[in-house]
Amino acid sequence: MTFPFSALVFDLDGTLIDSAPDMTRVLNRMLGEFGRPAVTEAQVRGMVGDGSANLVRQAFAATGAPLEGEALQPALSRYLDLYFEDDQPSTLYPGVAETLAHLADRGVHLGLCTNKPERISRKLLGLLGLAPLFGAVAGGDTLPVKKPDGRHLSWVLERLGEDPASPRAAMVGDNGNDVKAARAAGIPVVAMSYGYPRMPVADLGADLVLDHFADLPAALESVASRR
Repeated sequence: MTFPFSALVFDLDGTLIDSAPDMTRVLNRMLGEFGRPAVTEAQVRGMVGDGSANLVRQAFAATGAPLEGEALQPALSRYLDLYFEDDQPSTLYPGVAETLAHLADRGVHLGLCTNKPERISRKLLGLLGLAPLFGAVAGGDTLPVKKPDGRHLSWVLERLGEDPASPRAAMVGDNGNDVKAARAAGIPVVAMSYGYPRMPVADLGADLVLDHFADLPAALESVASRR
């Protein structure tokens, strides 16, 4: 049976990987170098989703006087370098590797649309053995725009050879930026309940909310049948 979607675009943090422990570790190394106290993983989970600059900005605001504009750049650059140098791979959520491989085997083109910087995203995909599955990757610094701007998502679809207006494309994410980007691009969106939504996941406005990544193929077939 032909799968109803020919292209799927995924968020990374909170959707495919639980990266909050890694970001906490790297942030705290950077904060220590700048004379700031550490942040907790719980704090970081509430900061994820809007890109690295906003993450670093929030970390400084949470640990003393905030940094803005040019004053933020040295800390941001150091955080990105430390993160890229970090060789401890993030933890895949259960069922992610097997489900992505299953979708690829069914002929689905897979893309990644994340607000994490591209070089770090690509390195993580490589460390986790997922890189060969993805035909297009867009980080938060790949384009002049990023999620929730729908052009970020549309760019990935175009690189996958998919018309952004195609009824056979969908987004899979975990927070409001993913839902807004999908709506702006005009495609359906599935939200995973276990990520970093920063609001009740039921209120995100996704077409469907899932608790388990392994349920995604069947859920997408259900979404397609209702269209």
